[in-house]
Amino acid sequence: MKLITYYNPNTEEEQLGLVVQNKVYNLNELHKDLPNNMMDFLWGEDETMVLAKAMDAKIKAGEKVKAQPAQLDKLTLMAPVPHPSSLRDGYAFRQHVETARKNRGLEMIPEFDQFPVFYFSNHNAVQGPGEVECMPDHFEQLDFELEIAVVIGSEGRNIQAHEADDYIAGFMIMNDFSARVLQTEEMKLNLGPAKGKDFCTAVGPFLVTPDELKDYLCPAPKGHTGNHYKLDMQCWVNDQLVCSNNMQTMNWTFAELIERVSYGVDIFPGDIIGSGTVGGGCFLEINGTEKHKNPNYKPVWLREDDEIAMEISGLGRLSNTVIGSREDFSILKQSKKRK
Repeated sequence: MKLITYYNPNTEEEQLGLVVQNKVYNLNELHKDLPNNMMDFLWGEDETMVLAKAMDAKIKAGEKVKAQPAQLDKLTLMAPVPHPSSLRDGYAFRQHVETARKNRGLEMIPEFDQFPVFYFSNHNAVQGPGEVECMPDHFEQLDFELEIAVVIGSEGRNIQAHEADDYIAGFMIMNDFSARVLQTEEMKLNLGPAKGKDFCTAVGPFLVTPDELKDYLCPAPKGHTGNHYKLDMQCWVNDQLVCSNNMQTMNWTFAELIERVSYGVDIFPGDIIGSGTVGGGCFLEINGTEKHKNPNYKPVWLREDDEIAMEISGLGRLSNTVIGSREDFSILKQSKKRK
């Protein structure tokens, strides 16, 4: 089942939709017991999920339903989960971690294989497809990060990895936009990443339930627990392919991330957990690798009006365009001087 949140210009409200073959059915119109927003839907847990899947099966079987569908390409899409209760991002791909450290002249750290790590990002800066508004400091080495995210669908605490997949409501593409100069500066103080990350995280276009991905299941890495998937992951910048990899290279599973996240704390429906960047899935890593090959290589970063498009098998295509801030930042005082 594929779900979206879209903007209804007639009511000026967000709506929850079920997508079947590029047609969108308003969930509440399909059945009065189904809510019209994602958070209420997720908090309904098994009750709303089972009912929505029944409606999905009914439509796919060609049976008549009450709701009149709209064309997907005629709607303004928001983040599938536009108001997440939290946003955590993992560090689950060894290739990305190892290569990024190598490019900085650092050895791989053994702790990577001991436990899955994550950081908190700004859940109020989550958005869907469309324009990404950036301040001047963001354009100093502005980067994309190609990731997969899961959305939690059930409340829990101290969840064991062998049962954690049952807590996943669905999967989304995730682009963790990063301002690398800000990130580098703050991490010298042994905190972060924070300010270099908190201006935008794009997700979407769909929330895809796990049953939709069953044909992509593959064995988890040796010694690891949880569902594992073979999903092609690609990113284009201005129609130029800059990254191509596969989720199969993810070393820590989402089940193990959930176990770590829920240790000693409650997780809730609507929490988002990102995978971390796939190997080769950002300019920071690409630039460093190319610079090692050729000292004369000129690093590439995102610029204003660039379009970033990400595709992941079964999850759709997420497109965003970088724009300059509409705010009059000329009156803002600089808090620091650059060296």
